[in-house]
Amino acid sequence: MSKKRNNASGIVYSTDPSFSPYEPAEEVNTLPANQQQLRVKLDTKQRAGKVVTLIDGFIGKDEDLQKLGKELKTKCGTGGSVKEGLILIQGDYKEKVVKWLQDWGYKAK
Repeated sequence: MSKKRNNASGIVYSTDPSFSPYEPAEEVNTLPANQQQLRVKLDTKQRAGKVVTLIDGFIGKDEDLQKLGKELKTKCGTGGSVKEGLILIQGDYKEKVVKWLQDWGYKAK
């Protein structure tokens, strides 16, 4: 059985001496809270009928998104997760989350 390397770019060989197969990841700076446009909505899809509060639209570093997600989960006193740029909070906390985000200076609808 052969062992293949996972080469996402598909490039095998290049004669360009300045070529780098890996593109540097762009550093995304986190916008201040008053410039963030967050959308809060309820979702029941793909979750066996359970309600989840979704927060979408955060622009910034993943660490800052994780920090905001942890703060919201603590305020709600419930579980959830942060993945793919979304904050998921278990349960119907839409009104509370919008109020807290606005108190913290975010623009939330």
